Amino acid sequence: MATPSNLDERSTPNDLLEKVTSLCKRRGFIFQSAEIYGGFRSTYDYGPLGVQMLRNVKEQWWKAIVQRRDDVVGLDAAILSPPAIWAASGHLETFTDPLVDCRKCNERWREDKINGVCPNCKSTEFTEPRAFNLMFKTQAGPVEGDGATAYLRPETAQGMFTNFANVLTTMRKKPPFGIAQIGKSFRNEITPGNFVFRTREFEQMELEFFVPPEDAEQWYRYWIEERFNWYLRLGLPEEKLRKNEAAPEDLAHYSKGTTDIEFAFPWGFDELEGVANRGDYDLTAHASASGEKLEYFDQATSTRYTPYVIEPAAGATRAMMAFLLASYTEDEVGGETRSLLRLHPKLAPIQVAILPLSKKPEIEAPAREVLAMLQEHFLCDYDVTQSIGKRYRRQDEVGTPWCVTVDFDTLEDHCVTLRDRDTTMQIRIAISELRSYLLTAMENA
Repeated sequence: MATPSNLDERSTPNDLLEKVTSLCKRRGFIFQSAEIYGGFRSTYDYGPLGVQMLRNVKEQWWKAIVQRRDDVVGLDAAILSPPAIWAASGHLETFTDPLVDCRKCNERWREDKINGVCPNCKSTEFTEPRAFNLMFKTQAGPVEGDGATAYLRPETAQGMFTNFANVLTTMRKKPPFGIAQIGKSFRNEITPGNFVFRTREFEQMELEFFVPPEDAEQWYRYWIEERFNWYLRLGLPEEKLRKNEAAPEDLAHYSKGTTDIEFAFPWGFDELEGVANRGDYDLTAHASASGEKLEYFDQATSTRYTPYVIEPAAGATRAMMAFLLASYTEDEVGGETRSLLRLHPKLAPIQVAILPLSKKPEIEAPAREVLAMLQEHFLCDYDVTQSIGKRYRRQDEVGTPWCVTVDFDTLEDHCVTLRDRDTTMQIRIAISELRSYLLTAMENA
């Protein structure tokens, strides 16, 4: 087998993006939204394999951030919210991008992303830049007017800040502790693009970690390392990741420190996740606007303070894209080129494929029993169509780590053939030992 690689020597980074995009459509990961109507720009539907992989990404984040810790709890806040929240947070005033129009073709662009040249017609003549608010505005209720105005949230964070006191009281927590949330956010991007990297509707995985002010720098550094290592554990190569700490002059007005965890996308390093020390800006702003106290009273010292917030904020859809790009591989098996996704088993949309060698009832019966035994623990596929070689290639291409073949010998020895995706090595294993073997392999991956 040839040495695997993302690309051969003649390929370009754009080739990788095109190949992964094509695979996503062909194999049911991601479809263009409203495709039968010509498509709806910058929106995507996640197909049978894509929705499962995205769930896996979110599940691994939730396990790392909430399930395996005793200092973080979860929340699911509303997507619709009143203007008061976004006025207090500063979004109504400052959540803008610079918008320009090309004077030649009339296309609209984000000024800071086009390097002075229209990507559509190559003109260099533009209108003066003007501020464009990225929030989606709508109406709540049957009567239009200022009192009915609502916004689709552009981030999940504000729901965690406004629920700080509720969580503090009901869960009996004290700093340092965190509130975590996974959910949809909406931003009216001027120039979305690069497949699912920048879209107007996306999913975020955010943590707001509340700490005593004097401990903020320590926790800020802790979460940078913790989040960086999460990507490594799930298979992103270290050479494709980097930490990019913002210079003081580039920080947002509320930030006391921000570090982006970046991935080497085909167009260059770009943000996967931001980790920020937001100080006490958010709780103070909402306390001032609402009149409610958003503080913590430390009984041990009889002091009251507003906690600082450390915020690791990641894009679930963006992370999924990075995992797909990093795992796409081409190698050679039996003199033929095969494409495969070397996904971490915990992220793979299918973890075990059961492949009966024949459609005869005497083979399908034990194959169905193996399927039932494994489905409780793994994401499984049952594939009986075409030759065994074509079925292997099909499973390789969608990232399935293990294939289990049930053949005529199974009727005699009660064993199956287990094939490894990455090495293509095959072993014969007793059905009675299969589940525990795979559980151990999954845990050690």
